[in-house]
Amino acid sequence: MMSRGQDVKALIWDARFPLIRLEGQGCSSFLHGQTSAKVDGCAHGDLIQACWLNATGRVQALLEIRLDSDGADVLVLNGDSSSVAGGFDRVIFPADQVKLGEQRQQRRMQRLEAGKAPDFTQVIWLSEASEPPSSWADLTACNAEELECWRNKQGWPLGDQELTGDTNPFELGLSDWVELNKGCYLGQETVAKLASRGGVKQQLRCWQSTSEIQKVLKSGDQLKLNNSRAGIITSVSTDMATGNSFGLALVRRQALDAETLQVEDSDVEVSIARPVSYTHLRAHETRGNLVCRRLLEK
Repeated sequence: MMSRGQDVKALIWDARFPLIRLEGQGCSSFLHGQTSAKVDGCAHGDLIQACWLNATGRVQALLEIRLDSDGADVLVLNGDSSSVAGGFDRVIFPADQVKLGEQRQQRRMQRLEAGKAPDFTQVIWLSEASEPPSSWADLTACNAEELECWRNKQGWPLGDQELTGDTNPFELGLSDWVELNKGCYLGQETVAKLASRGGVKQQLRCWQSTSEIQKVLKSGDQLKLNNSRAGIITSVSTDMATGNSFGLALVRRQALDAETLQVEDSDVEVSIARPVSYTHLRAHETRGNLVCRRLLEK
């Protein structure tokens, strides 16, 4: 099944996600202070990508937010929607002019193109009665295996071993999901320190097996460089045409310049490369955001 996802130029990711409804005039300000995105000032209907962080700046969930005249919809792209809703509920005060509404499932479609970073201008939310754009009519809906193949090639951290609750946005290549030019928000202190001090302990990398040995690699396999710990494999796909494995890994800072790493307790080697997503960061103007960009380009 992998060959279809690898051969076609574009696919459609068509899935349903949990959606948290917030109601009230204070939703924009509330979400501005509870997520990593700049929400205040955004137009109604715009899709806003954001991280929901904990107090120490670790990613707990990936969100898409859409404001409207009555409140906001918060789609949980990855993470536990119950935890997000509970986290919001714990910090809502009467002065916020916000209340939790009903939760539902939301159909979401995204166009995926081979060799390109995720393009969030190519995302739509559909009601039960609406149809996708006519320009998408001939594109094939991907299955779970094809989606995994695509994200592992592009370096999109959607797996449970990347979003563990212990990784920060800069380690995962999500600097575009963090707005440093705004005031206090959940996790802001740690994020600001990471940006200003210019260092992360690990970064996400794409890897591909370069060995003729056909060993089945799996999430959790340890990587080494000169017999020292170098990282951990987080996601694995297999090229059905060649049998070679590829995927994503969190690689320790001291091993990021290596061209190949060894899989622990085997003779298998893997090449590592910076994900294509890291090369599509938007231009930043402030010193802090420039530091973030340099972090991800090292």
